[in-house]
Amino acid sequence: MKIRSRFKFSVLFLYSLLFSALLSAPLVYAELPEAVTTKKEMVVTTNPLATAAGEKILRNGGTAADAMVAVQSVLGLVEPQSSGLGGGAFVVYYDARKGKLTTFDAREKAPASATGDRFSELGFVEAWQSGLSVGVPGTPRMMEYVHDKYGRLPWRKLFKPAIKLAQKGYPLTGRTSEQVQDLLSRNAACDDRLYFRDPTAFEYFANADCTAKAEGTMMFNQPYADTLKKLRKKGADGFYSGDIAEAIAAATQGDLSIAGDMTVEDLANYNVVEREPVCLDYRGHNVCGMGPPSSGALAVGQILGILENFDISGDPLAVENVHLFTQAGRLAFADRGKYVADSDFVEVPVDGMLNKDYLATRAALIDPEMDMGTASPGVPPGVIELAAADVTAKNSGTSHVSIVDQWGNALSMTTTIESSFGNGVMVHGFLLNNELTDFSFSAEDSEGVPIANRVEANKRPRSSMSPTIVFDEDGRLEIVTGSPGGSRIIGYTAQSIMNIIDFGLDPQEAINVPHYMNRNGRTDVEIPIVDVTLDYDAEALALSLKELGHSDPSVPLEDRSVGVITQTSGLSIIQVVRKSRGHGHHHNNYGDEEEEDVNDEVIEEVEEADELVEIEELPEDTLTDNVSAKVSAKGASKNRGRHGYYKRHWRNHYRTTLVGGGDYRRDGTVGGR
Repeated sequence: MKIRSRFKFSVLFLYSLLFSALLSAPLVYAELPEAVTTKKEMVVTTNPLATAAGEKILRNGGTAADAMVAVQSVLGLVEPQSSGLGGGAFVVYYDARKGKLTTFDAREKAPASATGDRFSELGFVEAWQSGLSVGVPGTPRMMEYVHDKYGRLPWRKLFKPAIKLAQKGYPLTGRTSEQVQDLLSRNAACDDRLYFRDPTAFEYFANADCTAKAEGTMMFNQPYADTLKKLRKKGADGFYSGDIAEAIAAATQGDLSIAGDMTVEDLANYNVVEREPVCLDYRGHNVCGMGPPSSGALAVGQILGILENFDISGDPLAVENVHLFTQAGRLAFADRGKYVADSDFVEVPVDGMLNKDYLATRAALIDPEMDMGTASPGVPPGVIELAAADVTAKNSGTSHVSIVDQWGNALSMTTTIESSFGNGVMVHGFLLNNELTDFSFSAEDSEGVPIANRVEANKRPRSSMSPTIVFDEDGRLEIVTGSPGGSRIIGYTAQSIMNIIDFGLDPQEAINVPHYMNRNGRTDVEIPIVDVTLDYDAEALALSLKELGHSDPSVPLEDRSVGVITQTSGLSIIQVVRKSRGHGHHHNNYGDEEEEDVNDEVIEEVEEADELVEIEELPEDTLTDNVSAKVSAKGASKNRGRHGYYKRHWRNHYRTTLVGGGDYRRDGTVGGR
């Protein structure tokens, strides 16, 4: 098994510039994680067991689609607060053989009986912890849909790592335990619970005295294993019909807090939608992601498109760079709130929002020396339908996966059950989502203008998930990125791209830079984390920003507010680095360092994890029915098959290295060979 579960530390780099006049000495940096390099394939997730499962599938000849199924199955077990079978996902997929990029919308849907006043009398917590918040899950259908289209290994083989972990046990992570305890502590009393009111979920995550099970507790989930076995045997239909579908409908309708209205018919009617990607050229790089109902690609694209009108260089933490990024964020979130919703229900001006002339006019609103305050939405070309703004910015429990396989196929997936532990109800070993709280709680504004993101029957709520794939100036795969983090996902993802393209950082260096953003409200900067992020004076940066008017230029300096807070991203980044064969020219930002196959040095570090997810070696001709290519023992193409042909082609004329970074703010882990 070749996977780096904890990276070796080294000094990343030193900046020579001062932060501002307030800083009297150069910044001092701690030893930080370094990037991981591989030569054939790579998977990055927020959990080492999930990464191990994906890496094993890739080693056995699986595609990025195959690895995704295994990874998602494990994530739903070992990181249940963030994603799972009871939730939804967005996938951006690059098919190297065809040179085609596509996206898959597996966002949860409102039941057929949903109406605009669904949450009008409820506060967020009441809505969250109820049956009304549960959307029809999309993840199982997406897993099957993407595998049918791009998978290579048999469907039944992909669930073995997760089934084995569920039956033989896995250690509860500290992050999961802490989040359980946080929710339990909010209850009025142990026998009067809103959080973990569901007896099954309570018994699984908590002790009888209403304390969370401790980090390291061995967890067993036979119902989850049984659910995966049913998926393995019957496909997604085994989830969307029969006893699992009946149990989901019964759990929502019988919620112990507020009953919901999902039916088995709602589940049977769920569909995944394949949509065109939304792309923007940023300084010669084609940045592509998920369009509506996600606001991700539009908001990330607007931030970058606005920044393209400025010189972004020097220190990523220089106050002038931070200021420009926050102003671009204000403008993007203003448009997001007004225009973005499910495009099957409302007309979203996608092209207009990313029009370069329009973005230049938005950029002209930025004063490099003063915060603009709350930004108003613009009027992009193509706006026809009037809609009121939904300016809510919700946090959520989410995870992100980035994969590149040996054929050059790439997958970027952000997957979620919305808030931490979804709506708190467990069915057949997995948690249900509370995704419908991403809708506006009001159907119209005070003047009676309909809100684009209002609740409607069978509609998908707006999302901030931003799975992204970037191509270089020659149209070649360059970056796969994305993050969890609620509406902060947009800032995390845009910053990761800016860090790589504008500041020349590698993926791990890009992750190590502390976050900063503005979602058209307060500007926030991240508290530095020892051995995880660059060390810097966050309070000094906050003061410098206040002097620039943040976050309200209309009030005196002493009344201005800049948040210095924790910003728990979970970035998973892969960069494809090419060096011309025999010419010594690098198509990257890293100079002429020797490529390092770090994975050979860390095999022993993951012996135990390898044993946990071990699956049988598959014959070289074990393919799904829709693939005719066969791969030799060394993996070289013998036929011009679906994936085998491109194994050589995507690396032709270049020495290709995959450079990966995982986010230590969570349990970011890189695997590959």
